[in-house]
Amino acid sequence: MAEAATETPPAAKLAYWTLTSMVVGSMVGAGVFSLPGRFAQETGVAGALISWAIAGTGMLMLAFVFQRLALRRPDLDAGVYAYAKAGFGEYPGFFSAFGYWASACVGNVTYWVLIMSTAGALIPALGAGDTVLAIVLSSAGLWGFFLLIRQGVKEAAAINRIVTVAKLIPIGVFILLALFLLDPAVFAENWGGDDYAGSLFSQIRGTMLVTVFVFLGVEGASVYSRHARRREDVGRATVTGFLSVFAIFASVTIVSYGVMPMDQIAELRQPSMAGVLEHAVGTWGMVFVSVGLIVSVLGAYLAWTLMAAEVLFVAAKDKDMPRFLGRAAKGDVPVPALILTTALSQLFLVVTYFSSDAFNFALDLTSALTLIPFLLAALFAIKVASGHGGVPRGSRAELTIAVIATVYTAFLLFAAGLKFVLVSLIVYAPATILFVMARREQGRRLFSPREAVLLAVSIIGAAIGVAALVAGWISI
Repeated sequence: MAEAATETPPAAKLAYWTLTSMVVGSMVGAGVFSLPGRFAQETGVAGALISWAIAGTGMLMLAFVFQRLALRRPDLDAGVYAYAKAGFGEYPGFFSAFGYWASACVGNVTYWVLIMSTAGALIPALGAGDTVLAIVLSSAGLWGFFLLIRQGVKEAAAINRIVTVAKLIPIGVFILLALFLLDPAVFAENWGGDDYAGSLFSQIRGTMLVTVFVFLGVEGASVYSRHARRREDVGRATVTGFLSVFAIFASVTIVSYGVMPMDQIAELRQPSMAGVLEHAVGTWGMVFVSVGLIVSVLGAYLAWTLMAAEVLFVAAKDKDMPRFLGRAAKGDVPVPALILTTALSQLFLVVTYFSSDAFNFALDLTSALTLIPFLLAALFAIKVASGHGGVPRGSRAELTIAVIATVYTAFLLFAAGLKFVLVSLIVYAPATILFVMARREQGRRLFSPREAVLLAVSIIGAAIGVAALVAGWISI
């Protein structure tokens, strides 16, 4: 009986629109409700328009990268992780899998922090989502969703599809109301962001991690590629989902500048979208957005927990993670991977108690952890377009798209700054224990010379990061 539980059941198959809802559902979560405040803290209308143009172009190139790779390398499942491994070896592939998984776990924490912060407007004991009571209630939510997903992947994906439709309604209402109530004089005053220090470039740079966070999930269909009924649906779902969500994000940001002065938007508690609508139409606007946020965030949490566990599961099946993470129960649920995902989210949830700004710290760390896996996927796309690995050489357009995606993700790493690179390494370095466990299970040499160099770099970076935290050079 115990042995049967370790066998892998057939993968649950998902249709095109379900895959698209996975992309939209994973992208439309906590981030969209925080956009007005986060952007107003950094830049005005002009900077926001340029930022969205850069982010939209860069992320569209990444979406095209995942679309093309799904067709050109249909043998690779779980997207981001598999592409890093195929292009650069097992240890970089492991780092990509772990980084993507860890970013999903940290991202899940932002959802609970934002839910509690929203409820904190009515229940002061919840504060900004980082009080003891908030953490206890969030922990109950974490494990409650574990029990829900435990019922089956196909059932959880179906729930996500329903929730995705439901959560788009309040966002659409917000955009229409803000557009109808837009004050041209206020919008004009907010155009340049003149009260903010720094050049236009520095203002734009300050928004980059925000745009990365809200676009996380563009690779959702790629991660779940083994479940697609038709392989071509993976790429179609990726592009359709991205274009839909991009229009929503840019609209939410820009119309907010016409409702109230940007310095007031910057001071709003999260979710700032609720504060903007309250200013425009009264208390019912805040309540309306708050209810929509809770529905949206819970749906995104469901999608991201599914994707995070899936990456660990596939990596274990490929022998890049310990074999216990490759076990699946009835309903195609990778239970050990799901338990580890929930446990890491729980750990990061506790860490938020010690952060001066729990939501923004978790948001930026999520973005930073994802950048290395994205960069490796974009670099692999260059290799594939160049004829790497026995596949036919791609067109000039395919290569150009891959190069632009690579430049964009490299710029994002620069925009993140040294602080989040070091904090990311603090998370990455200890993860090597899982890699060592997998190698020992297979009776293989632990590290090749090249892998040993990468290990040394990660450990040194993590040590510098810890020292910087202790000395107060960087703070969370």
